[in-house]
Amino acid sequence: MQEYAPEVEARLRAESQEIIARYPVARSALMPILHLVQSEDGFVSPRGIALAADILGLSRAEVSAVATFYSQYRRHPNGEYNVGVCTNALCAVMGGDVIWETLTEYLGVGSDETTEDGRITLEALECNAGCDYAPVIMVNWEFFDNQTPASALRIVDDIRAGRDIHPTRGADKVHTFKETERVLAGFEDGHADEGPAAGPASLEGLRLARERGWAAPAKGRVK
Repeated sequence: MQEYAPEVEARLRAESQEIIARYPVARSALMPILHLVQSEDGFVSPRGIALAADILGLSRAEVSAVATFYSQYRRHPNGEYNVGVCTNALCAVMGGDVIWETLTEYLGVGSDETTEDGRITLEALECNAGCDYAPVIMVNWEFFDNQTPASALRIVDDIRAGRDIHPTRGADKVHTFKETERVLAGFEDGHADEGPAAGPASLEGLRLARERGWAAPAKGRVK
């Protein structure tokens, strides 16, 4: 097993201690520490598992059990950009299945597979929690709403050409998988307030409620 360079390991240990300090029990820091490992290695590597286990006083089996349970933890190197296509019911009938078929044929990879240039990992997602903008694609967890096969192809072409891609909502541009993993580990990147998190379709119910004076029942009046 290849070990971290001493200066890298020292940095990861120091940052892990910052994460641990946020929790009353050290073991609770395991999941963000695994994201920290992915921000360094691009996946939950054997050396990352060993380091997390040593820091938290766990066995490697205990760390691996968590890393293999949650789909956001990768057990082999991820591409620079994770392109997730929602294929759940609403997105599928709105065109998500066609988008998926288009991208798999165009890129020559299936779900959880990476293009030869290492730029894109393609993933079939069950839900992006953006049904009001179906069909939706997420690139490194940033939203691309109301997609078509043509717009999906433009996204992957821009990624492979090294051009910035700009999500519909959220940050001004999509950052790399490793950069995003560092945010998921709990280290802010300064981009949280760059764009709206909710668009007009998501806020339509709130608009109608305010327009018509609707409100939740007062406490104690619900029967």
